[in-house]
Amino acid sequence: MSSSKELGELFANNRRWAASLEAREPGFFSKLLAQQTPQYLWIGCSDSRVPANDLVGLLPGELFVHRNVANLVVHTDLNALSVIQYAVDVLNVLHVIVVGHSQCGGVRAALAGQRAGLVDNWLRHVQDVRDMHAGLLACIPDGPKRLDALVELNVLEQARNVCFTTIVKDAWARGQSVTVHGWVYGLHDGHLQDLRITASCLDDVLPAYSRGLAALTARYLESDL
Repeated sequence: MSSSKELGELFANNRRWAASLEAREPGFFSKLLAQQTPQYLWIGCSDSRVPANDLVGLLPGELFVHRNVANLVVHTDLNALSVIQYAVDVLNVLHVIVVGHSQCGGVRAALAGQRAGLVDNWLRHVQDVRDMHAGLLACIPDGPKRLDALVELNVLEQARNVCFTTIVKDAWARGQSVTVHGWVYGLHDGHLQDLRITASCLDDVLPAYSRGLAALTARYLESDL
């Protein structure tokens, strides 16, 4: 199939999607043009198998989305920080949700120390998570389970990173309602799982992180007994 035909199909799909949406809710796009009032910021992986809006059944305008390889929140990444700042300070979202997914290719590369090019520098942050939790990971059989454990550990660390951004800390200091969550999406069943790291103020962060880590440890180690 030629590239022009492939792209043509994308435009055709777009027209069908727009027509279907407008038929279900007449005037939808006119209303969408006038406002953007999402209550949620989704920070997820760039993986094409993880369509954020579809997973939670939200329409355009209802979910603010930032995606990158391995759903990282790095304190020097102005791209991610700008998205968080706009979502919290301008859109006044109520929830910031970090979402990883099972069998993540970026996490797999970091776990195995595989070289892929420029992205290796980005995935160094996941390797830091791997090294931080090396003892726990060593207790989990090598293979899919260890990979998914690192996926979840990475979510816990990135959710904690969100909490410690100046943006979220400042929002909490002025009494703004914003809650940070960590979830994981299962490619094998399409289900989202709450990793039990949920923080609505600075004092919540470390207890929530500890709860999430304890639950993860019990889940992976007890399953191997």
